[in-house]
Amino acid sequence: MTNVNVGDTVAQREFQLSRDSLVRYAGTSGDFNPIHYRDDVAKSVGLPGVLAHGMLTMGIAAQPAIEWLGDPGRVLDYQVRFTRPVLVDPERGALVTVVAKIGAIEDERLRIDLTVTFNDETVLGKAQLWARI
Repeated sequence: MTNVNVGDTVAQREFQLSRDSLVRYAGTSGDFNPIHYRDDVAKSVGLPGVLAHGMLTMGIAAQPAIEWLGDPGRVLDYQVRFTRPVLVDPERGALVTVVAKIGAIEDERLRIDLTVTFNDETVLGKAQLWARI
């Protein structure tokens, strides 16, 4: 880990979400907002369809970096801005791609910048995870 440089890609992964993924996440998180499992409700509030939970997207985005770090206890801070929703098709689901790069090295800390995309569009802005080296 000490041999990393700013700009290095340290992890990359794709996550296939399905409607079943959303139901399982709702059960775990307690977030049963119907926009995450019912097209009719999502459309009635102006959405194009069922959306993945923002916290689910945020959680899977951090996973490749945490696996690379080898210890979740090394994470000092993690923040994102939600920029676009992840629309989960009832048949095809949604493929979310995460690329983790070293954004900064300061003192004994690393900033890992996460690029999170769905349908070739960024869905989380300024997604940054700070960790102890």
